[in-house]
Amino acid sequence: MAQDRPLNHDEMLAVLDWYRAAGVDVAVGEEPVDRFAQRPPARVAPPQAVASAPAERPIEALPIGGDPQEARGLATSARTLDELQAILGRYDGCGLKLRATQLVFADGNPEADIMLIGEAPGAEEDRQGKPFVGKSGQLLDRMLGAIGLDRTKVYIANTVPWRPPGNRTPTPEEMALCLPFLHRQVELVAPKVVMTLGGPAMQTVFSTTNGIIKMRGKWSAVAIGNHQVDAMPTLHPAYLLRNPAAKQQAWQDLLSLRLKIEELGIG
Repeated sequence: MAQDRPLNHDEMLAVLDWYRAAGVDVAVGEEPVDRFAQRPPARVAPPQAVASAPAERPIEALPIGGDPQEARGLATSARTLDELQAILGRYDGCGLKLRATQLVFADGNPEADIMLIGEAPGAEEDRQGKPFVGKSGQLLDRMLGAIGLDRTKVYIANTVPWRPPGNRTPTPEEMALCLPFLHRQVELVAPKVVMTLGGPAMQTVFSTTNGIIKMRGKWSAVAIGNHQVDAMPTLHPAYLLRNPAAKQQAWQDLLSLRLKIEELGIG
């Protein structure tokens, strides 16, 4: 077994990068700390101003989390996708934004009749600001190409537009704050066909607690916000990368999508 030794500069940077990717954003000690009760450190006034400095005023506790009603109002006010993106860029109600690098709004053709909805951005999406641009995105492009589609013929979004720390599943509270924006996004795009990618996206769009294996490959008429659309869930490309044997099921779903496109005369 290797002896403990101090890390060199490159090793320390590698460790910090690993912690950041895992969602670690604060150092902790041996004793528990109630961080909700903490106050910002007091500013030290310059010597000449000490005598006239006012007494410290109590700092009010900030509310934890946002208000879903506020999110619905903001989302409804957007008349275009550009307005919706700008509103999301200014919105600070969801805590996911505080730890993400940037907003990941959408990719593809906003006038497409086919919309794909995933769960949340990953590390590469967080860096580039576009959904499905990492390894799973490369697989998704190949999947679309296999049935004659590409990103000029589809519109791609996520249920949550900011990367959750460590790529964890968004919490119900985070989903409640982001869902009105997804609903408005779908209403503005008004697709004729929706395909969800992965279990969490399926559960959000179909309002179900069923598992993806039970639901995948089945078409249903669903209401997403005020938009009625035919939708079908399929497996997430990231799952297919971990479980190549499941690609056969995904291929069946893609063929079903191709038949739906031909039936509706779109794509």
